[in-house]
Amino acid sequence: MEQKFPHLCSPITLGRTTFRNRMFSAPMGGTDITNDGCIGPKSRAFYELRAKGGAAAVTVSECMVHPETDGSHAYHLDESILNSLACATYAADAISRHGAVASLELSHSGMFAGTYMTDKKKQKNLSQWGPSDTTRWDGVPVKALTKEMMAEIVEAYGHVAGLAKRAGFELLMIHGGHGWLINQFLSPLFNHRTDEYGGSLENRCRFAIEVLKSVREAVGPYFPVEFRMSGAEFVEGGYDLEEGIRIAQMVEPYVDLIHVSAGTYQKTFGITHPSMFTEHGRNVFLAEEIKKHVSKPVATIGGLNDPAQMEEIIASGKADVVYMGRALLADPFLPNKVMANQDEDIVRCLRCFTCMAERASTSTRRCTVNPLIGREDEGDVVYPAPVKKKVLVAGGGPGGIYAAYIAAKRGHQVILCEKEAQCGGILKSEQALPFKYEMYQLSGTYERFARAAGVEIRLHTEVTKEYVEKEAPDALIIGVGSEPLLPPIPGLDGDNVIIVNNYYLEKDKVQDDVVVFGGGLAGCECAVHLGMEGKNVHLVEMRGELAPDANVRHRPLLMAEINKYVTVHTNHKGLRVTGDGIICEDAEGKEVLVPGKTVICALGQRSRSKMVDELLGTAPFVRVIGDAQRVSTITNAVYLGYHAAMDIE
Repeated sequence: MEQKFPHLCSPITLGRTTFRNRMFSAPMGGTDITNDGCIGPKSRAFYELRAKGGAAAVTVSECMVHPETDGSHAYHLDESILNSLACATYAADAISRHGAVASLELSHSGMFAGTYMTDKKKQKNLSQWGPSDTTRWDGVPVKALTKEMMAEIVEAYGHVAGLAKRAGFELLMIHGGHGWLINQFLSPLFNHRTDEYGGSLENRCRFAIEVLKSVREAVGPYFPVEFRMSGAEFVEGGYDLEEGIRIAQMVEPYVDLIHVSAGTYQKTFGITHPSMFTEHGRNVFLAEEIKKHVSKPVATIGGLNDPAQMEEIIASGKADVVYMGRALLADPFLPNKVMANQDEDIVRCLRCFTCMAERASTSTRRCTVNPLIGREDEGDVVYPAPVKKKVLVAGGGPGGIYAAYIAAKRGHQVILCEKEAQCGGILKSEQALPFKYEMYQLSGTYERFARAAGVEIRLHTEVTKEYVEKEAPDALIIGVGSEPLLPPIPGLDGDNVIIVNNYYLEKDKVQDDVVVFGGGLAGCECAVHLGMEGKNVHLVEMRGELAPDANVRHRPLLMAEINKYVTVHTNHKGLRVTGDGIICEDAEGKEVLVPGKTVICALGQRSRSKMVDELLGTAPFVRVIGDAQRVSTITNAVYLGYHAAMDIE
């Protein structure tokens, strides 16, 4: 078979280990980490799915090598801990049995120990150790490691490396980036030592090199060792790309792969993990430049999910390997699809940060577009239903389409009815926002899956009680979605008012001076888009904060964009809409005009409860999903749609 992406699909050999392609699964932390740091069954299944999906290497993250100075609630590999080695062995086996290379990331949090603890009070009470005596920007004191402690940590890296090799891991990634301990020594932002480990770059690299030598001694000369580094830190006081090149050159003799990421702890979250507001591959230039100055293979990472872009990166010599994290949550089978020339079937990552926000808030995982994530141990195969039934799905939004697809995969006869001319539901409105275009594309991908699975899609067809009675389905899935909330505010029905859901249809009507009415997630994102277009944008919100419905990872990045492009009026209650804007009552009870010739109404959504009530009880099996059940998120709609279809027996 002729490969559509031959460079991306070509194998690469590191040390004496050959990897089946150039698509590697980036380090992603597990979820059910035991109290003593063992890899739980959910995490094992989490990593295994990416191996089944065709990634050449799958990295288990993060294994903290020295618990005595790093109290992070992460993986530990220690023969004194009952089941520690066994759990690591089972995880490595789960990855390697599918043809992938099992990789383990060895790390130390340094002055940010306990980052992943949900109890932040406990985290701040931990002893924090770093290169230098200092106080963190959140007020936590940090003590400088002594040389004796550093020697213990170096020895621990080697000891854990040897255990990892014994457990069956065939690649080790030494984490020297993102503000963790090794990076803290590399960076002038953190390292203020005056001994042989501080000052000059040679001194600042000394600890990293000692670690790499310790690891190499433990695993032998031909075992592949990878060094993950920030090509640049992008913060004042940190190092730049020029110094990143020199760091890469200094560690090169001790490694087989130089993995170039970006940024430093917390200060550069949206750079280290590129958001929807930045271009895909925004950090590739770092790897490209470093590769010009080293002879060892170089890996790149940073919001990559397009095979054509990744092929160009490899083909043009910008990097030798591409890493993906979130993209392989959205579609674990992306590499297999690329290898099989089925790239049109890739479910693209939306860069919405649902995955990372969920881990921060509940220590679990979810993915907006993939209901299996975090629940892989429940099974990733859709088996045929024991009895084939007739299924009617009301509503062609993301939840409804996905439910129809899964029901058809199970062998049911499925009819999906959408009252409008196009499926997609509320996602249709995202096509007008370039940074959310992949969200609009999602419904098209799901629809293609549904049609290929045999779903009959009837457009311009509204499902009523009478329609259900006529079709007489065995199962009815109600995904009729939500509708805009339009309170009785004078002037809200004026010709200068555009409902945010309809912006994609009426964007040509928007004048240069705009006021967005409603500061939830939809209103904020629309306001940012209009500001990016060069319009003068005001945003009115009656509450004291914006976008409380945005997740904890996306919201700070969204607020940064708001600050760039939008004039914000919080604690302003809209009283009436005029041709010149919105008359509001401010926090002091005074009437003020927030100007704008065009008003974008984004006051929220409400479930189509009357439609739902009419359809309840009209079939033997009835399930309500998505916004029809409760106004929520795409994540919720897809998840409930999947399980509604799986529950039809």
